[in-house]
Amino acid sequence: MGKRKSARDLGRRERQIMDVIFQLGEASVSDVLDKLPDPPSYSAVRTMIRLLEAKGFLRHRQEGNRYLYRPTQSHGTASRSALQHLLATFFGGSATDAVAAILDISADEMTTDDLKRMEMLIEQARQDGQ
Repeated sequence: MGKRKSARDLGRRERQIMDVIFQLGEASVSDVLDKLPDPPSYSAVRTMIRLLEAKGFLRHRQEGNRYLYRPTQSHGTASRSALQHLLATFFGGSATDAVAAILDISADEMTTDDLKRMEMLIEQARQDGQ
């Protein structure tokens, strides 16, 4: 198996492929091709999927004469890794600055329930930090 790399090492198309496979849970090359915006050729997608497997992001199983690919990490683990990269890249590692940016762009769309949930999460973080 290839050396596992971080999600930050993925190109745009590789991230799109991973997004499709996470969405489907398990997918063939054809399944991925059907879901990609402005898809490249079948052989290009197959090559990128094999590279993702070599990098340690995907594994496969054979069903008949086709290969089905699935992520090697849970969606939650991959999401946390991507979020850490986003925080480091755009917010200097500051969760506070990231939350402020989220509130700035989405405050008009947030419901009372959304705000209550955020309050509960903040309170839980306070308790966990003590």
